[in-house]
Order: sequence, then structure tokens, then C-alpha cells
Amino acid sequence: MTTKVFVVALILMMSPALALSASVYKWTDDRGVTHFGDRQPVGQNAESVNVRTGRPNSENASPSAQEQMQKLDERKQSKVERANLSAVEEARQKQRKANCETARSNLSIMNSNARIRVEENGEQRYLSPEEIDEQREKHQDIADKNCGPAAE
Repeated sequence: MTTKVFVVALILMMSPALALSASVYKWTDDRGVTHFGDRQPVGQNAESVNVRTGRPNSENASPSAQEQMQKLDERKQSKVERANLSAVEEARQKQRKANCETARSNLSIMNSNARIRVEENGEQRYLSPEEIDEQREKHQDIADKNCGPAAE
């Protein structure tokens, strides 16, 4: 019998503490009516209220499910943007490498051959020494821009 009384007394003593530790949420609906509840509403911005003071627990309030989803979406979006930027940078580096190799190849051909033949409008002709010098300068500029470190 004393055990039963002890258990009942213990439960009665703990019940106010359990009631005060429960979360209470406050929110306003579309019509402007303020509601209170023990569960955070779905689709509404709610704030946790301290039962003892009746003031919002803004510093201790956990973010709502919508806020958490919004933050998660923002993180995913930023991750996708970083991936896109790295893919664009990778493509840019590949293009620079290809431009460098082509320019160096053209320069080596111009430096090793005395005569360079080109096709224009279906007819073949040889470049003059002045045209070869112009092409050499053009390809040297391309090599200088693409073979060195990337300019940001």
C-alpha cells in the first residue's frame, strides 16, 4: 500500500514539471485569428512560447519544417551552382589547352617550312613572306594567351 501511495505522490509531483516542459506554439491564420497549440502547424509560421512568461522563445525556437526545407533547397541550389561553375571552368581549361596545342603546332610548321600553301575560294596559293610573318605573329599571340597561366 505504501508503494502505491509513493508512486501516486511521485506522479503528482512530476506532473507540473511535465506540463511546463511541453512546447506551446503560437501562430496567426489567414483571417488574423491567433491560435495556440502543442504541435507546430503545417504551412504556417509559428513561434514557440514560454509557458511561464507567455513570451516567445525566439532565441530557443527551433526552425519550422518549412524553414528547414528552404535552407536545404538553398544548400542544394548553391551546390548545383558550384558544380556548374566547375564544369564551365573545366571546359574553359580544355579549350585553352586545345588552342595552345594548335597554335604551337602552327608555329612549328611555319618555322620549319619555307613555303606555306593555303586554299581560298577553291584555289590554292602560297603565302607571301609578309603573310607568313603576320600569321606567325597571330599564332604567337594565341600561344601566349593560352599556353601560360590563366588570366582571371
